[in-house]
Amino acid sequence: MRAVILSGSGRTADPWHPYPETSAALAAIARDAGFDVEIVEGPLEGLAGLGRAVGSSGQAVADDVRVLIVNAGDPDGEPAPGAVDLPQPSAELVATAADSLDAALERGVGILALHSAAATLRELPAYGEALGARWIAGHSWHPPFGEAHVHVVGNHPIAEGLVDFSVLDERYTDLRLTGVIEPIAEHDEGGERHPLVWAREIGRSRLVYSGLGHDARSYESDANRDLIARALGWLAEVPAPSAGHGVADFGFPS
Repeated sequence: MRAVILSGSGRTADPWHPYPETSAALAAIARDAGFDVEIVEGPLEGLAGLGRAVGSSGQAVADDVRVLIVNAGDPDGEPAPGAVDLPQPSAELVATAADSLDAALERGVGILALHSAAATLRELPAYGEALGARWIAGHSWHPPFGEAHVHVVGNHPIAEGLVDFSVLDERYTDLRLTGVIEPIAEHDEGGERHPLVWAREIGRSRLVYSGLGHDARSYESDANRDLIARALGWLAEVPAPSAGHGVADFGFPS
């Protein structure tokens, strides 16, 4: 099985998230789960590269990618230190990335999106539609970094056998719903439960989003690593054998 990590770089890097560290930690988890892993800097660049690459058989190399792991930030957000006047992506790059993602979703691909991935790839509507929710500046937010209590919920296969756990992390809150989701974990904030981890089936493809993953400390948690490994196992079962595993409408505040 092959997994490609689309890691924050350039316009998708920011001052808060150490993407090289977290992508390396995710790569280690994926390798332990049985994947051959490649880390590519920049989500658009990584998707476009998949679309262009052709193997010795003449088949696009993208066809052997079972899981895409998205670990990148908001291209419209505050840039990382030293990133001054970064150019907008070319229309050709965006179009090539869009075609590659569309093809992958059509044939069946697993997507694991983590933390700030709720704000990335804004140039590709198909990614936002697959994700099921978006970080909206001025609306979405998170409590201060600290001990996060994760409540496992629902009957999704990923949740089976998992128990509640704590992790040092941020908890993204009030993402704006764009689709229906099946909750796997929630967190408490302001006297309310908020979705934190969820799954979706989109035609032949599958997606898992986790609002955890601010920095490498998140992946020092045995429980969080177990959650991610379980998610990778479920995502690898593509093309999805059946769309809509009990997917429930779980709305965010609007």
